[in-house]
Amino acid sequence: MSYASWIASHAIKHRNIVEKLLASGMDKEEIIEYFVFENMVEHENDFCPLYAENKKCHDRQYLNCYLCACPHFRFDDTGLEIVDGKTKYSFCAIEAKDGVAGVYGDAIHQDCAKCSVPHTKAFVSKYFDLDWKLIMQKCFSSTKKD
Repeated sequence: MSYASWIASHAIKHRNIVEKLLASGMDKEEIIEYFVFENMVEHENDFCPLYAENKKCHDRQYLNCYLCACPHFRFDDTGLEIVDGKTKYSFCAIEAKDGVAGVYGDAIHQDCAKCSVPHTKAFVSKYFDLDWKLIMQKCFSSTKKD
């Protein structure tokens, strides 16, 4: 699955949950709290394939899933550049200290597994928008560093 197709399908799942929460009268703070990992595993099992295993994508005690994918992630499914004979497809626009460029055969992809930047309550609150795709817009509309 390409990055672009994953974002498109995930945006629909995200929007459906947010619309349900808004219809139930939740405000911004309640919506952010709803997206805490433990609650999502219990109530939104189809949101993430890892939920079926009760497994987190990042090893941290508090994990907020509202920003599943990071607004600082940049990608181009056709490739950004050639580095040492390999195609680089993605990178971190802020060069987060816990992110690394992972090499997988002839491809280089940003590996964010050890990064916790987008999963804190403060970060989600700062970047919050009811439209997740709007938050993620720079990921696919710009491949230049911010």
